[in-house]
Amino acid sequence: MAKDIAIAKIAKISKAQQYMLLSVLGASLFLGVGLSLTIHFIQQISFNAKVIAAEEESIANYSKVIKDTGVCKKPKGNTYSDDELKNCNPDSIEVTEIPGTLRYNILENVAANAALNSVPKEGDSSCVNPATGKNYTFKELNNNYKSATTVDDRQAAIALIKTCSALRIIPDTLPSYKNEEALLASLNRIFNLSGWNPETLAPAGSSSSDVQNYPAGLNPLEVVLSVEADTGITTSVLNNIERSIREFDISHATIEWSGDNSLKLEARATAYYVNESTLTESSKTINPGDK
Repeated sequence: MAKDIAIAKIAKISKAQQYMLLSVLGASLFLGVGLSLTIHFIQQISFNAKVIAAEEESIANYSKVIKDTGVCKKPKGNTYSDDELKNCNPDSIEVTEIPGTLRYNILENVAANAALNSVPKEGDSSCVNPATGKNYTFKELNNNYKSATTVDDRQAAIALIKTCSALRIIPDTLPSYKNEEALLASLNRIFNLSGWNPETLAPAGSSSSDVQNYPAGLNPLEVVLSVEADTGITTSVLNNIERSIREFDISHATIEWSGDNSLKLEARATAYYVNESTLTESSKTINPGDK
């Protein structure tokens, strides 16, 4: 009898241990799953926070570009809203509404530059004011722009400013791409103004033996000058090159004088152009982990 009771107690203890072991295993499993889910959710939250931060950075960068260039009016907040971008029409904006922007500086400062405006306007009848019979002054061009009441009128006024103000000089002074034909045309005009008609004109090409440090941001265009005429014409060529709005940097020159009042000039000159400025879009990859 006592033996049966002892066996029954042992059986009960073993069964209780089994229940306890199962409970511990269940609790451990539940805790493990909970920890895994917690870590997963924390990683998801961290990753989503990175994505949101990158999106906000992109929106801020886009807004800065739009604001600094003067494409739209300044936003009410730090960045443009969808409605502000949707309602933005660059041609309906007056320059006075976007002070300090690139567009404002171009139209108000560069276009009004007195030194650039002093270069004569030639061969473009659209720059003649029909009311005065003379070329438009910048003040007249600017008044036309400010008094425009429709988008079409404002576009036409801007086109006239580009053609007839100091802005027209910039592409001739420092082109934004390599254009050897335009360079030779400028040089040929200088020769014609000086009374010299060259038989041929050709670019010099690059010389690997001439290693020079050009100004930062400028790309060279080499050209060879060859003039053989009387002293007055050759001197006039040099003077007109010096006065040219297009830079001709003479690096090598040889001048020979002969007894018949003839002066021969052989020179190598460098003109310049810049790389076109563009906005470059970049992409950024967001990874959930360090790798």
